[in-house]
Amino acid sequence: CAGRAVFAVPRGILTNFCRSLALRVDILKNPSRNLGVNGALKFSPDTPNINPERQMAEYDVIVIGGGVNGTGIARDLAVRGLKVCLVEKKDLANGASGANSGMIHGGLRYLIYDIDTTKHSCLDSGYIQKLAPHMLFRIPFIMPLSKRYTVPFFETYFEVYDKYAMLKNGMPHTLLNQAEIRQLVPNIADDVKYAVTTDEWGIDSQRLCMANALAASEYGADIRLNTEMIEFLKDPAGNVVGVRVRDKDGYSDLKCRMVMQATGPWIMKTSAKAGVEVKIRPGKGVHITFDRRLLNYSLILTMVDGRGSFIMPHESTTVLGTTDDDYYGDLDDLRVTEDEVEYLLQGAEHYLPGVRNARMIRAWVGIRPTLFAWGKNEDALSRDHKVFDHEALEGIKGIVSIAGGKLASYRLMSEEAADLICKKLGVDQKCQTHLIPLPGGERMVEAKELAEKYQVPAFAAHRMIYRHGARAERILELTRERPELKELVCHCEPVLACELVYCIRNEWATSLINLRNRTRMGAGPCQGTRCTAKAAAILARELGLSGRDAQEQMLAFLEKRWKGNRPVLEGKTLEEEELNQATYLLVANLGKLIGRK
Repeated sequence: CAGRAVFAVPRGILTNFCRSLALRVDILKNPSRNLGVNGALKFSPDTPNINPERQMAEYDVIVIGGGVNGTGIARDLAVRGLKVCLVEKKDLANGASGANSGMIHGGLRYLIYDIDTTKHSCLDSGYIQKLAPHMLFRIPFIMPLSKRYTVPFFETYFEVYDKYAMLKNGMPHTLLNQAEIRQLVPNIADDVKYAVTTDEWGIDSQRLCMANALAASEYGADIRLNTEMIEFLKDPAGNVVGVRVRDKDGYSDLKCRMVMQATGPWIMKTSAKAGVEVKIRPGKGVHITFDRRLLNYSLILTMVDGRGSFIMPHESTTVLGTTDDDYYGDLDDLRVTEDEVEYLLQGAEHYLPGVRNARMIRAWVGIRPTLFAWGKNEDALSRDHKVFDHEALEGIKGIVSIAGGKLASYRLMSEEAADLICKKLGVDQKCQTHLIPLPGGERMVEAKELAEKYQVPAFAAHRMIYRHGARAERILELTRERPELKELVCHCEPVLACELVYCIRNEWATSLINLRNRTRMGAGPCQGTRCTAKAAAILARELGLSGRDAQEQMLAFLEKRWKGNRPVLEGKTLEEEELNQATYLLVANLGKLIGRK
């Protein structure tokens, strides 16, 4: 638990948290020890006995992976009428899809060496705006130019980019002088004399994955979360005919005509189980979140080593990122280092001299499943994607894979993968995902009208619409029978009690961590201090949990928050964390659960 200013923290509180974290890591690595709150299972490494009643499920396609590619492919295939099952070992958007920069951006920096990625990103961004208009918001960017002689180059560069940006409804670039820059970003460094503007689109990528999964489900797909793919089932010729999975009820076999691997950075590991090869260069990307908006216009940064980064307002916070480094460690145990935090702060400080005075509330990390290439720096690797036909490549039928790509082009990637699968299965149905709105995107609703109709705060209605679109009205209808569900549970985001209830009933939420992923509950400046206990009470009522189970949920949620808080523990962040831990470990007495047998 070594971290920034860690020795200034009272030993008792941090020691308890360290013991708890160590215990939970041990449980994850040795699952036979315990049946935990999030479904850690007792099992033997020997070949399991399969309940015959659980062997009957058969599908056209089983999609492995609940990220944006997996959910996008599941939706596409389900819309075409195929019988689909999506299998995800944890929660939706558990990997790169839930730990990215939150932008449907046009690939500005890939324009020179990967122009197809720029084109595809811009094109699909335009489609996504039509499919889920409630989710996207425009982010204006400013690219500082400290040297006058670079202006002609970047003017030309952005003139070319403007042609592609039209596909995503982007604004044409503008050249700013120093006075104009200071009007927009008063706290910018003095040596920034010129700048070029552009814009991108922000999105909650976890909500995007959820919307695709909901759409797939509503077209008949089975969505199996907290279900791990253990091995591939093969016929005597070595072709894939299904998968063996494990969930909270044990093992089962799922038969299918085709398996689609969309496992992101885990693709090499899962491919090895099938006897096929997909090579990627996993890239580690770290971000920092600040507790408020530090600026209203995003800045494109040049870091100390010449790499590009950015700092941007995102909802009520500010996001700084990202790093890009080859990663060789445990994909299920990602950690942010002090050096990575310092690297990002140093880069931001060059343009915003006062950035260190701001309060960091969290550092977070994801792994990019970048296509393999030898001899290139990490940030120069292509963000293009590839669909692997393993029958053509290795002679193994029944399995295809997808790797690489970007959030912005996920729909096009899903279409390409679904086209290949349909061709191999003899299905003559065309893609419709660019024409059918995602759930909630059917129509626009007004926050003020909903707030007045249901007597809830307008800012809470606005955020609910952002996350759920037109379905926000379904959520607020829950308050007709239970007016207490109008209560504001999370003040930072904000989140009403009715939204938590709705996610539990309709969006596969079975834990506080799931609720955070679906609503951002606990992701704001207080990092769960004010909302964890309230949310646990709602979860316990909906799922019929015991008091002990509710306490376990709170502890698991706080430990998840702690993992992101730890790398930035200094100053006000440290004080906030001490308050948080004292509230729950001491006052709420959750400390009694730490170190239990």
